[in-house]
Amino acid sequence: MSAAQTETMAMGKAINAALADSLEEDPSIILSGEDIGQLGGVFRVTDGLQDRFGKDRVLDSPLAESAIVGTAVGMTYAGLRPVVEIQFDGFIYPAFDQIVAQVAKLQYRTGGLHRMPITIRVPFGGHIGSVEHHSESPEAYFAHTAGLRVVTASSSQEAYSTLRAAIKSDDPVLFFEPKAKYWSKGEVDRTVVRDLETAAVLQSGRDVTLATYGPTVELAMGAAAAAADEGIEIEVIDLRSISPLDVDTVAASVRRTGRLVVAHESQAECGIGSELITSICETAFTSLEAAPERVTGYDIPYPPAAWEGEFLPGVDRLLDAVDRTLGRKNSRDFMRGGAAA
Repeated sequence: MSAAQTETMAMGKAINAALADSLEEDPSIILSGEDIGQLGGVFRVTDGLQDRFGKDRVLDSPLAESAIVGTAVGMTYAGLRPVVEIQFDGFIYPAFDQIVAQVAKLQYRTGGLHRMPITIRVPFGGHIGSVEHHSESPEAYFAHTAGLRVVTASSSQEAYSTLRAAIKSDDPVLFFEPKAKYWSKGEVDRTVVRDLETAAVLQSGRDVTLATYGPTVELAMGAAAAAADEGIEIEVIDLRSISPLDVDTVAASVRRTGRLVVAHESQAECGIGSELITSICETAFTSLEAAPERVTGYDIPYPPAAWEGEFLPGVDRLLDAVDRTLGRKNSRDFMRGGAAA
């Protein structure tokens, strides 16, 4: 890849570029959302797009998520390809009925005669020190819903390429953007094409498979670097697609390492980690040399900003889970009596 093909971009800028390139390429694409036009979005991700493409294609919507998504459904019947923004993850719930009862179902209800080329952008995740309903991870609700594709991104390149693929898809796609990474920079090649189904092995290793996605990928790479100092090789997998899950890539890794740790910010119960571990137990059980481990948010509502560092996964918690799969001393040993010893 030549330097001329790449450009250093923050993730938010990469998303802006993906939207701009899509609008330029396809006149049927319409953007809609709260404050995305004149203001450029609360994170300025859509900055400049209304000035460039006009108010007829970059629409400032009312403060009503159900109306944003419901109107997008109507747009598809006019031959349009709407890309809508939910301003914050916790604001998506008023649109839940439209997403799971209409967007996810209409292709099947019409026997495939009417497609739903809707992309729903959702800034999600923590690490921004914000209040309730501004740092949530609701992806599992939608991964459970047949008829929806659910994807995320961990880097500027992934954000650009995955969003472009989502907008081109004739299926409805929820694109979860890790908002804490909007300002993280990376190289972007606009010619790189991504699909909406496959995971990526970011780092090879022989001892433990660590599978994660979105905002936790950078954390996983940091844990792998720390473990390497002790001679432990962690294979890091970026799932990229949350639904469908690329079980085959993870299973192939587990067959090499014999161990699995899954990490994400959302709560553990009925989460993506649970689904992936179940799938690995179904497909690669005989390769497992230890029980799989989950490193997640705790099963409580998202805490006040002062406590989010305790709630969210960290490198220490990841390495502790790795130690458990390897039979090394870990925090559970301490809880079972190590403190007294």
